[in-house]
Order: sequence, then C-alpha cells, then structure tokens
Amino acid sequence: MTIRTILVDDEPLAIQGLTLRLEKHEDVEIVDTCSNGREAIRSIKTHKPDLVFLDIQMPGFDGFSVLQGLAEVEPPLVVFVTAYSDHAIRAFEAQAADYLMKPVEEERLADTLERIRQRLAEKRSAEEAGKLKEALAEVSPEAVEEVVATADDLAASRYEKMINIKDRGQIFRVDVDSIEKIDAAGDYMCIYTADNTLILRETMKDLEKRLDPRRFQRVHRSTIVNLDQVRQVKPHTNGECFLVLGSGAQVKVSRSYRDVVARFVH
Repeated sequence: MTIRTILVDDEPLAIQGLTLRLEKHEDVEIVDTCSNGREAIRSIKTHKPDLVFLDIQMPGFDGFSVLQGLAEVEPPLVVFVTAYSDHAIRAFEAQAADYLMKPVEEERLADTLERIRQRLAEKRSAEEAGKLKEALAEVSPEAVEEVVATADDLAASRYEKMINIKDRGQIFRVDVDSIEKIDAAGDYMCIYTADNTLILRETMKDLEKRLDPRRFQRVHRSTIVNLDQVRQVKPHTNGECFLVLGSGAQVKVSRSYRDVVARFVH
C-alpha cells in the first residue's frame, strides 16, 4: 500500500528535512511539494493524495485556511507540522490525524505513519467491501446477504474510535466506547462517561456523523445514548420508558424514538 503524500511548508529547509526523514519509509510516495496555502489547495485537488504534511504558519493562507479551502472535496488525512505548540488544541479541533513539532523527530514520525497506515487500511477495506457488494448485486443478487454483515463491519471503521475534546483549556482524548450518553445544549454537546463530563463545541448533527449509528442512537430530540451501555429498560407512562446505563444514570426515551431503541435493546 503506497501512501501518496504532499508536503506543504514555506521554508525550503523544512521541506528538505521532512523529505529526507520520509525516505526511510518505502511506502511513502511524495507526489508534490508546495510552498504556500494556495499552491497546496490546487495540488491537493489535482493529485488527491492520501496524506498531507501541512505547515500551520505560512504567509497568506495558513494551514487552517487550506482545510477550509477543501470543504467541497473529500479531504486527505492531514498531519500538521509547526514550530509552535500553542496551535495543538486548534489542530485537534480541526480533526487532524496528528500534530508534529519542528524539528520532526524520526521516532515520532514513525509513530504517526503507523497510525496513518491503519487509518488508510480501514478506509480501503470499507471501500473494497462496498464495491464487492455492488458487483454481487449485479451478477448474483442472492449472494449479497452473505457479505452484508462483513461489509457493515468494515464500513464501521469510518467512524471515530477516539474523540478529541477541548475543555477547560485542556485536550481530552475520549474513547467512544466509554461514552454513556450525549446531551445537546445549542451548539454545545455534553459528553458523559462513567466518571467525567466534558463539553464539546459541535452540533448534534455533525457529531452524529462521526459516531457508529449501530451503537449511538438518538432517544430524545436532544439526547444520544451508547446502546452498549444500556443495562435495563424501565417502562414509564404514556408509552415512554427509561434506559438505565452502566453508571446507574437513567435516560428517558420519548415516544417518537421508542421504536428506534426497541430494535437494538432486547
């Protein structure tokens, strides 16, 4: 598996140094280098790379502006590279795959590339499963059901396993398995685990796209529950019910969402 890569930095020496370090990784193919944000946007749209190492501070379009300029296309995995650690929180908020400090350490770079390989392998497996399903539907419709379960499992790899949350001036990396429920408060989400509550600035609609819908289901207009955390279902009046979670917390299921939850909780 070749990782098609673009390097973006306004400092030629930084490009040269990162190029030398990447030469040790035979599966990394540098398809282009760019010295500013506008060049980067054009190059990414043209080459459609798997990975971009992106400097944050550049004249004109900075690294974050580059991501905004790619809003209408499927973005590659992005690793921010910078000399300034105070950009780390914003980088994780932008859902960067990683964040490297200059000068880039070889060991740290190797760790980053290993995570990138895993992410790309999961994505490609899901895409291949989808193509197989389409091909089977054309030549042997009765065989499709046999691969649906496998395809669904592979497709689930598209969803987040860890969520980066900036709260109280810190970055918390939260394992989605540990999330019990999520409550909406305007453009803010309250993320509840068994032993912590964190505030995430994001809409419920956007957050739902990042979570596996087979596990995370809305049970109220403003509440999402991790169905793996449900321990008991308690009937209530007027067709409503309560879900008892692993921590003992109870969540009311409104009537309009009762049928959705019933498909998953037995």
